[in-house]
Amino acid sequence: MKDIIDAITSGEASAEDFSALEIPENFRAVVLHKSEVDMFEGMASADKDPRKSIHLDEVPLPELGPGEALVAVMASSVNYNSVWSSIFEPLPTFGFLERYGKVSELAKRHDLPYHIIGSDLAGVVLRTGPGVNAWKPGDEVVAHCLSVELESSDGHNDTMLDPEQRIWGFETNFGGLAEIALVKSNQLMPKPAHLSWEEAAAPGLVNSTAYRQLVSRNGAQMKQGDNVLIWGASGGLGSYATQFALAGGATPVCVVSSERKAEIARRMGAELIIDRSAEDYRFWKDENTQDPKEWKRFGKRIRELTGGEDVDIVFEHPGRETFGASVYVTRKGGTIVTCASTSGYHHEYDNRYLWMSLKRIIGSHFANYREAWEANRLIAKGRIHPTLSKVYSLEETGQAAYDVHRNLHQGKVGVLCLAPQEGLGVRDAEMRAKHVDAINHFRQCDRV
Repeated sequence: MKDIIDAITSGEASAEDFSALEIPENFRAVVLHKSEVDMFEGMASADKDPRKSIHLDEVPLPELGPGEALVAVMASSVNYNSVWSSIFEPLPTFGFLERYGKVSELAKRHDLPYHIIGSDLAGVVLRTGPGVNAWKPGDEVVAHCLSVELESSDGHNDTMLDPEQRIWGFETNFGGLAEIALVKSNQLMPKPAHLSWEEAAAPGLVNSTAYRQLVSRNGAQMKQGDNVLIWGASGGLGSYATQFALAGGATPVCVVSSERKAEIARRMGAELIIDRSAEDYRFWKDENTQDPKEWKRFGKRIRELTGGEDVDIVFEHPGRETFGASVYVTRKGGTIVTCASTSGYHHEYDNRYLWMSLKRIIGSHFANYREAWEANRLIAKGRIHPTLSKVYSLEETGQAAYDVHRNLHQGKVGVLCLAPQEGLGVRDAEMRAKHVDAINHFRQCDRV
């Protein structure tokens, strides 16, 4: 690996130089073991410890197929899907790999007794397979996590509707938490030149998800002047939703769980903030019964902040814990757009507040290539910034996943893969200087 790292860090190696590099037959990767899928059986989700299930193993280099690329991964990051993978919820990911393995002879590569996880990367192309023309060895790239076969007509209007749509590194193997990753070439996008490797790796999944959910015509189609309620506004996903609302002329109403997280929202430029812990909102009386009085108290607080207006859009991802309140507080004709259920998948709400007030619930899942490209373009232009707060080594990935699982983090947490230290990979220092304070918002708050 030393020759690969040297070529990348020199900043001077050509495509020919990268093509001439020998790629090792084995590399280090963060993996889950199929033999351990029952290790947490009978335990509550909160008690499951990713540090016990995540391993750093040496694995063989996968075969490179048509339309694919091998990428030297300089840095990656931890998303909540890596937490789900590591605690084997809602299902062990090996079932995904088995099903994918039945798609084709080439797809059989993914059905292995180990799963290389991770759905983000920033790195350098090492090799491309037959049929790849847009990328070449030496290209500095980031990858989005949509993997599609595109052999069905269903996916050609919106690739997220392809029946063989999968999330790379979650429903496929050879993900980004590794020294080398295998991706489809249509996952690749240019690395923003003003960011370091670990900063560039952080936005991918969450930035694209927030873009589709809020901005895209496939999501809420946010417009100037909208009031947007954002749950977890300082978190890995909500921090990008907050930035999109501010950049798009909307007004974010940021829900956070501590004063520390409220300060992060303020640093991003938000003014309307609800600290749900300090104000002690309890939307459930017990495990089975919600409290509409708390919905009403929450709605009243929102109107106090907005000058009497309800929210046009609710950016939903907590799921069960908050969904009843989300449906209630949305204005008549408004939209609840949901992309996850980190507090539980079985949502409950009073349908009278939906049907009689003509509200809409939209399901949103990651993003298609164009949406991911547009979201990355905004990062590259300095309109949206990474929300990186802390960086771990590849050996510490289990701890990183544990911290995300326990909500001990702010924004996103990064993982150095081949990058020998933080801060490398910046190619446009002048542009970086213009945005360095915004780039470091979450790092500064993490030190408080």
